Amino acid sequence: MPHRYTAQEMMAKLVSFPTVSSESNLELLDFVEGYLSDYGVESFRVYDSTGQKANLYAQIGPDVEGGVVFSGHTDVVPVAGQAWDSDPFEVVEKDGKLYGRGTCDMKGFDAVFLSQVPDMVAADLKRPVQIALSYDEEVGCLGAPFMIAEMVDKLPRAAAVIVGEPSEMRVVTGHKGAIGFVTHVHGFEVHSSLMHQGVSAVMVAARLIEWLRQRFEENKAATPNAVDAMFEPPFTTLHVGVINGGSASNITAKDCTFTCDIRCPASQDPMAWFDRYKGFVAQVQAEMQAIIPETYIEVTARDVNPALVPEEDGIAERLARRVTGDNGTHVVSYGTEAGQFQREGYSVVVCGPGSIEQAHQPNEFITLEQLDAGVAFIRDVINTLTED
Repeated sequence: MPHRYTAQEMMAKLVSFPTVSSESNLELLDFVEGYLSDYGVESFRVYDSTGQKANLYAQIGPDVEGGVVFSGHTDVVPVAGQAWDSDPFEVVEKDGKLYGRGTCDMKGFDAVFLSQVPDMVAADLKRPVQIALSYDEEVGCLGAPFMIAEMVDKLPRAAAVIVGEPSEMRVVTGHKGAIGFVTHVHGFEVHSSLMHQGVSAVMVAARLIEWLRQRFEENKAATPNAVDAMFEPPFTTLHVGVINGGSASNITAKDCTFTCDIRCPASQDPMAWFDRYKGFVAQVQAEMQAIIPETYIEVTARDVNPALVPEEDGIAERLARRVTGDNGTHVVSYGTEAGQFQREGYSVVVCGPGSIEQAHQPNEFITLEQLDAGVAFIRDVINTLTED
């Protein structure tokens, strides 16, 4: 007889795999694949180019359209440099809270729907449940598009997708879109006393960063439209997170690199902002090359994550509201894989247990109350799939 896990037991098992985004997630997938197989469920993998990471998807129930996808990611953010009171890869229960890396974001949701697989298999499903587990969500939602494309090709089209990022079981119908990119300025080294004869990559980078800062301030000062006003903050943000450059204080820097992300409300297009930035880069590069022709600027997009746009009378929204009873309007500024599913024609909402305020923190936790609410949600969705 296959082992039946409670949601808490399943979460403890998933958390025990240290699937930080820089590491492989294959051991976790081995476990999930074996668990599903024990219940007679066939699963499929979609590997990355290295073969060290993979997505996994499966279907339970009849091979017909109109089902529901439960979508979660398997990777977690690093724990290095964080002050944890316990082993982050061992779930610890204390005062109604379950501590561990990923308990909230988002192995809690993964555990909730995986723990209900026995009931899914036993249910008289009229429409299927589809399970989707991705890699590298935390570093730009990199893995899910390959899985979604294969699901579109090989599975009957689901009517709704539930992306279980922590929303405290509120029905989130919109989130910001984003693009992350790296800028590498290639300058020319001379002694700093003759800096007019060289090109300082650091000082050029400073000009580019100042352009980004000015656009941020303009956006902050503008009056948002009705769609943007739902978000916090209600405008496009442009943020530089990491910068490296230069070799000595008296040498014009040969190289400087910095990372940036641009996050846009659903009414705006991250690629349009990216194009604006590249237009300014081209102007600055022309000025550099007028001094030293071989200098240049590289701008490389790392990831582009589309916004989740609120749908008009969306099937996923109706389902989630029916099950949760939540009729509020909720949007979030963080990104998820929901926009990627929506781009492929699915109706999508974000709805999962836990609070985003706990995500990525030391001593990350989910409450037992939220975990139980997640279980009740999955069970109610399963029941809807048994209805004619």
